[in-house]
Amino acid sequence: MAKDKTIYTCNECGGTSPRWLGKCPSCGAWNTLVESVAENPASAKNRFASLAPASAVATLADIEATDVQRTPTGIGELDRVLGGGVVEGGVVLIGGDPGIGKSTLLLQALDALQKQSLGARHAAGPPQGVAAPSGGSGPRAAGKRGGDTLYVTGEESGAQVALRSRRLGLDDSQVKVLAEIQLEKILATLSAHKPAIAVIDSIQTVYSEQLTSAPGSVAQVRECAAHLTRAAKASGTAIVLVGHVTKEGALAGPRVLEHMVDTVLYFEGDTHSSYRLIRAIKNRFGAVNEIGVFAMTEKGLKGVSNPSAIFLSQHAEPVPGSCVLVTLEGTRPMLVEIQALVDSGGPSPRRLSVGLERDRLAMLLAVLHRHAGVACMDQDVFVNAVGGVRISEPAADLAVMLAITSSLRGKALPKGFIAFGEVGLAGEVRPAPRGQERLKEAAKLGFSVAVVPKANAPKKNDKAFEGLTIHAVERIEEAMELARSLA
Repeated sequence: MAKDKTIYTCNECGGTSPRWLGKCPSCGAWNTLVESVAENPASAKNRFASLAPASAVATLADIEATDVQRTPTGIGELDRVLGGGVVEGGVVLIGGDPGIGKSTLLLQALDALQKQSLGARHAAGPPQGVAAPSGGSGPRAAGKRGGDTLYVTGEESGAQVALRSRRLGLDDSQVKVLAEIQLEKILATLSAHKPAIAVIDSIQTVYSEQLTSAPGSVAQVRECAAHLTRAAKASGTAIVLVGHVTKEGALAGPRVLEHMVDTVLYFEGDTHSSYRLIRAIKNRFGAVNEIGVFAMTEKGLKGVSNPSAIFLSQHAEPVPGSCVLVTLEGTRPMLVEIQALVDSGGPSPRRLSVGLERDRLAMLLAVLHRHAGVACMDQDVFVNAVGGVRISEPAADLAVMLAITSSLRGKALPKGFIAFGEVGLAGEVRPAPRGQERLKEAAKLGFSVAVVPKANAPKKNDKAFEGLTIHAVERIEEAMELARSLA
């Protein structure tokens, strides 16, 4: 018997090499090549023989552009991240740390969709004089089959899934469950039942008989995801893939997995906290960087309609080192409290930030010293975004610098104070995108004083900002002097 030929596949890009190398020749990543069994060319030819032929060449002006129809899941925060709901034939990849609530949320969503489908069928009643179609495929047939759901579990048994549904209060759930990890059987079940939406939990446990490598390997994950994506596009079934994450927090498996799917969602949050965030990293049918906020309860995950309340600490009186920031996550403005602690350090002072970039913190401290005369070179500086939220936009610069100055001087900022704006290396305060919406959110929540970039200052006599005193600044020294006079 001939010995199987082995190749080395990159975990990051999926590139192959005939021998092991420390650096991937395709993408340049280090220590990412993993040994796997080479595929038989004959089996690869048979596998791709059923692919649909390419369509004819057409100009963009001749192609009819229609908006995709969405089916709301019944969970508002999840629909916000998805862009309004589930798209027919769409493929969603969701990843997160173990135990953070991925399976719980998806089971709740499937149950809500199944109840919507049953309610719609009951209201419509059985068709009179029309026989139900016995077959058919494609998006048109998929739209007629109703909203049946399918939960494919490869990590748990059906009894374990049923036990979780009982804990979530879904005693009479009509969601169909399949405990299977073989790809061919999963595809046959999808073809036979034609569900409107199916969840594969998880893609790392699925394997194909056409490959000899173990489940979870780069080749298995890539090929199984490609087959499921092809089945979703051909049948109109929306498929949600649950993915494992590495210790760095990135999705495990080849990076090409994120390119194949339509939407990539990340579950964020501390497992010791009751709040969870879902962030859209990629979405072909909606906005990216949109977030959904959930609270973990005894009955599962519940959406939080006003997330600003959980990111603000409740202080009886203003305290030094605290400044409220109006950040923008997708289309939603949120108020987040930035806390800073400046303490005497040694010859090597520490710079630590939680929820913000540490390199940007070092840059802001240099700007603060050079242009505002506030020196922290012999001080330990700790910065934290309350509530476990992660802020990546530069509009947080001004709030961070004001919080650091407040902690260093031991003087609190006034009650009802907010700030936002990007700070450049020359000390200028640059405008933040959609500043008017940020100010409206602050005014709605009762804040009274705002320090903003001059370009974000609203027009006078705008009734939307009644009760909010807005101070527009152009440079960081102006902002520091203003904060000193208000304290």
